[in-house]
Amino acid sequence: MTVTTDLVATWRSPRAAVRRHLARGVSEPFAFSLLLVFLILAFIGQWPVAAREAFLAGEPSAAPRILARAFAVLATIPLWYGLAALSRLVSGALGGRGTWYGARIALFWALATVGPLMLLQGMVGGMIGPGPGLYAVTTAVGLAFLWLWFTMLHEVERG
Repeated sequence: MTVTTDLVATWRSPRAAVRRHLARGVSEPFAFSLLLVFLILAFIGQWPVAAREAFLAGEPSAAPRILARAFAVLATIPLWYGLAALSRLVSGALGGRGTWYGARIALFWALATVGPLMLLQGMVGGMIGPGPGLYAVTTAVGLAFLWLWFTMLHEVERG
């Protein structure tokens, strides 16, 4: 299944999607590639916001702001791995029978699935700016991520 087809299918059935990914076997490069999909989409989603900020500040180019966002996105990689490990520890304490790899797949695939929504969030932030519209989109993205992540993590922890 292509990534785009898999993303759409995940919205219909996140449990089946995470089971398909786990059926591939353990592959750290695959897990990292899912995280990279999210990081790339989140980074691209920040371009309109950086361009807006540069324009409003009267700067001739948004490139320095975009570069700063690139470094910020890269700096989050250890945080995502830490969050996956923390979710596994909490799940294990609550009786979960999953694996560390499964916890990473659940988190990273949930992030990759909301990646396209991060593009929408960036468009709203760049074109409309701060306000109720951006707040609504940000809230929707956050809730969608939490729903996907908890649903997939629950499936992974069932063992």
